Amino acid sequence: MTRDDSPYRRILRRLRAAIPMCAIALAAMCWSIAPAHADFRLCNNTSSRVGIALGYKDAEGWVTEGWWNVSSRSCETLLRGTLIARYYYIYALDYDRGGEWSGQAFMCSRDKEFTIRGTENCLARGFDRTGFFEVDTGEQRSWTVQLTEAGQQNPNGAPPGPLPGLPNAPHTTTPGGPGLPPATLPGTKQ
Repeated sequence: MTRDDSPYRRILRRLRAAIPMCAIALAAMCWSIAPAHADFRLCNNTSSRVGIALGYKDAEGWVTEGWWNVSSRSCETLLRGTLIARYYYIYALDYDRGGEWSGQAFMCSRDKEFTIRGTENCLARGFDRTGFFEVDTGEQRSWTVQLTEAGQQNPNGAPPGPLPGLPNAPHTTTPGGPGLPPATLPGTKQ
């Protein structure tokens, strides 16, 4: 047996030949793994078009934004990326039949497109004072709110959506089910 034909050398040659194939296989596996989507979404499960305003707390404090126009039977991503807060707030208008989804968490809004910092003195600052409903995400990475029509049964047993002209219509959130509107926003005084 020559030195080049030793079992040790044969194993080394096979390993060297296998390394490029392992690298290619590893690269293919990495490319095929899709990144996990972690977003705050809203699905409009009604037969109407709806307008959505969103309130949330970021690193700088409370902010409200609007309007997202969501077509009937469609979904919209309101915030992209991993959720950074536990509580989010929604106000929604049914454009076609009237009615709204609202609650007791008062934040600033306006009729036209807006981004408003802070929830205090809405009227004095020239904004509307609007009641949003709370969505408790339970510190999940992503969340979807489901808006439904009156009389529609939701898979998780949550209450139905708005009736024309009736305020404070119920809503659905997933995972978890319906949230109850708070009297004040966490960490704020009313």
